[in-house]
Amino acid sequence: MKNFMKLEIPSKSQNESFARVVVAAFASQLDPTLEEISEIKTAVSEAVTNAVIHAYMDKAGLIVIKGVLLEDRIEIEIMDSGVGIESVEKAREPLYTTLPEMERSGMGFTIMEKFMDKVEVLSEKNKGTTVKMVKIIHKKENLRN
Repeated sequence: MKNFMKLEIPSKSQNESFARVVVAAFASQLDPTLEEISEIKTAVSEAVTNAVIHAYMDKAGLIVIKGVLLEDRIEIEIMDSGVGIESVEKAREPLYTTLPEMERSGMGFTIMEKFMDKVEVLSEKNKGTTVKMVKIIHKKENLRN
């Protein structure tokens, strides 16, 4: 059986740091480098923050985080059942934000793509968004050779 985890949290900003620590602790079973852990934590933070800010528009909602450990990678899904993203392509453009009045940088997806090996965004209007991310973990012993 594959090793997996599932975490359900309310869409509150204070839960973002909890989510990133939980996923990082789960990923640590693959013996990643500190840099890889940091990258995973940052990508999870960005995805959870997007769900908190954009998905439910000031209403409470649920964020579901799933993780699967495979031999050389972690696969993470962060899901909400909020308003969805009107244009995923546009949302993935650097500096694009739907909330400039909140001083959002519009760099969330760009950061996720920089730190993860694969990022897929699935969204349907009024049904929610799923961000799927994959991070390949380079075993420490392979880095020394």
